Amino acid sequence: MAQTSPPARMTRDVLRGRAQTVLGPLDPAELGPTLMHEHLIWDIRTPAMRADPDQGPEITLCNCFAINYGRKKVPGNLRFRCEPTAVAELTALRASGGRTLVELSSGGLDPDPAALARLAAEAGLHIIMGCGHYVHEYQDPANAARGAEDFAREMVDQVQLGAWGTTVRAGIIGEIGCQAPWTEQERRVMAGALLAMAETGAAVNVHPGRHPDQPQEVADFIRAHGADPGRIIISHIDRTIFDETRLLRLADSGVVIEFDLFGQEASYYPLAAIDMPNDAVRLKLIRALIARGHLERIVISHDICYRTRLRRWGGHGYGHIFENVVPLMLERGFTEAEVAAITTGNPRRLLAFA
Repeated sequence: MAQTSPPARMTRDVLRGRAQTVLGPLDPAELGPTLMHEHLIWDIRTPAMRADPDQGPEITLCNCFAINYGRKKVPGNLRFRCEPTAVAELTALRASGGRTLVELSSGGLDPDPAALARLAAEAGLHIIMGCGHYVHEYQDPANAARGAEDFAREMVDQVQLGAWGTTVRAGIIGEIGCQAPWTEQERRVMAGALLAMAETGAAVNVHPGRHPDQPQEVADFIRAHGADPGRIIISHIDRTIFDETRLLRLADSGVVIEFDLFGQEASYYPLAAIDMPNDAVRLKLIRALIARGHLERIVISHDICYRTRLRRWGGHGYGHIFENVVPLMLERGFTEAEVAAITTGNPRRLLAFA
C-alpha cells in the first residue's frame, strides 16, 4: 500500500500577506465583500440540550417567529448539518453580492472542515475557517489539564497543517470563547490563542462574556500579554455594550469591534436581561465609532447559528447585509468608501496573514 505523505506545513513566511480559505491560500484582493462571523455547519446546543430527548417541534412558517423571538424552546433549531440547504443559502449570498464568509464553529460546536471545503467548491464562494475552542461548558473535559502552550501548539497546527483531523487549514483563530466571569480554563485558551497568533500571523476572533465590561477585560488581557490589539476582533458587541462611553473606550484600546447580529430585530434576548438593538441602532453605534476615528476597526456580520435565521425557514439568510443593510447605510449618510471599508477593506486586512 502506498504511503501517504504528511501535509506540508504552511509556515508564517509562506502565508504572510495571503488569506487562507478552506480550499487553499489566495490573494486577499480576491476576497471581496466579506461576512466576518457566521456558521454554516454547526451545533450550538449545550451538553444538557443535546441530552434532552425533546428537541422541540419541526420548524414551519407558522412557528418561526415564535422560535426566533426566543419564547418557544426548540433545541433542534440550534443544530444544522444539511449541506444541500447550505449550498442554496450560500448561492443566495453570492447573488446578493457577498464573496467570502468566515465560519467560526470552533471546538465544542462540532466543526466539520471537510464539509466546509465541499460547500466552498459547490457554491463558488470563499470560506475561511476558524479554530480553537468555544466557552468552557462546551469544551472537552480533557482541556482542564492543558496549559496555554499546549493550546497554542494545537491552534498553530490547525492553521499550518489542518484542523480537526483533516488537512483543511484554518485561516483565522476563533471564535475563542469567554464568559463573565471569565474562567481560568478560558484564560489559558485565550493565552494560547495569542501565542498562536504570534507564531502564525493569523488574526483572532473573541466571543466575549455577556457583561458589558468583559470585552474591555479581554482587551486589557491582550495588552498585558504584549499582543497586537489590531489583530484581535471582539465579537457580539451588539448584545454586550450599549453605551458609547464603554464602546469608545474599547475601540480606543486598539481592538477591532464586530457588530455581528445584523438581522436580529427582536428586542427580547433570551440569554441575558438586555434590550437587543435593531439594525438602525447598530448603525448609530457604528457611526459613533467612525466619528471617533475608528473606521478601520469595524466589521459586521450576522452570526447565523439558528435554523430559523436561514431563508429556508423564513429567516433573513446570509445575504441580508448586502441586500438590506448596505442600502440602509447609504440612506443614513454612510459614504461608499465607508461601506467598502467595513464590508471589504477591513476584512481583507484582517484575513491577510501578518
